[in-house]
Amino acid sequence: MAITTAASRLGTTAFSDFRPTELRPNWTPAEATVAINAIYRHVLGNDYIMASERLSGLESLLCNGQITVREFVRGLAKSELYKSKFLYPHFQTRVIELNIKHLLGRAPYDEAEVIEHLDRYQNEGFDADIDSYIDSAEYESNFGDSIVPYYRGFDTQDGQKTAGFPRMFKLYRGYATSDRSQIAGTASRLATELGKNSVSAVVAPSGGNEGWAYLPSKKSSVPNRVFGRSSTNSTDRLYRIEVAGVSLPRYPKVRRSNQEFVVPYEQLSNTLQQINRLGGKVASITVAQ
Repeated sequence: MAITTAASRLGTTAFSDFRPTELRPNWTPAEATVAINAIYRHVLGNDYIMASERLSGLESLLCNGQITVREFVRGLAKSELYKSKFLYPHFQTRVIELNIKHLLGRAPYDEAEVIEHLDRYQNEGFDADIDSYIDSAEYESNFGDSIVPYYRGFDTQDGQKTAGFPRMFKLYRGYATSDRSQIAGTASRLATELGKNSVSAVVAPSGGNEGWAYLPSKKSSVPNRVFGRSSTNSTDRLYRIEVAGVSLPRYPKVRRSNQEFVVPYEQLSNTLQQINRLGGKVASITVAQ
C-alpha cells in the first residue's frame, strides 16, 4: 500500500510496498548476504562502500551464525568506518539525528530526546550511546534480533508521533542520495524546529520551485548563460539545473554551492557532463520556461 498518493513526488515510492529484510531460522548463505548488504545500505545511510571497507570479521561471524543481525548492526555502528563517515565530520546534534535515523529508522521526536543522547554521549561515550539505541525497547519491538533496521518514519503506527513523518523528509532526501552527499552538508537539519517545538512543511527531494534545493536569486532574476554559451533563442523549452560544489576553472580555485544554470534541451546532456567533470552535484532539474 502506498505511503501517500504523492509518493512519486515525495521520493517515497521505493517504500510503498517495502518488506523488511529478516534472517529467519534456517537461513541460507545467500539470505545472509542479502541481510548484510541491507545492513550496510541502511546503517551507512545509503553511502557507497568499497570492498576494502567492508567489515569482513563481522560478516564472517554473522554468516557462521555466531552473532545476530542486531549484533552486526551494533558492531557496524561502533566501527571506525561508521565513525569516519558520521561522527568525526559532523556537529554533535547532526550525529544524533543520523544515529536515530540509522538505528531506529525515524527522525527525532523532540529536543528532549536529542539532549538525552547528547548527555549520554558526553558523559559515557559514543559506544554507550550506540548501545542505548540498540538495547532500547523501541528497537526490540520493531527489529528484535533478526530484522534489519529500516525507515519506519514513513509509516503510521502505534507509538509513532505525527511530527516524525514530516521530519523524516528533512533527513531522507531520496533513494538516489546518501547521508554524505546531501546539499546541506554536515549541518543539523532539525535543530531549529526541535528547539521551537515546531514542524516544517513536507517538501519533495527535488523538483519544482518549492523543492528542497531551490533558492531563488536575490535579485529575482535567473541567468541566461551557462559555461559561456547563450541559452536564449535556442528552443522554447529551457531547463533549470541546480548544482552544488562546482569548482570553476579559475585561479585560485573557489568552491561554489547552490548555483543555478538555465540551458535549452539540446545543451542539457553536455552541460550535465561538464558539471560532473567539475565535481558538481546536481540537486534537481526543472522546467524553467
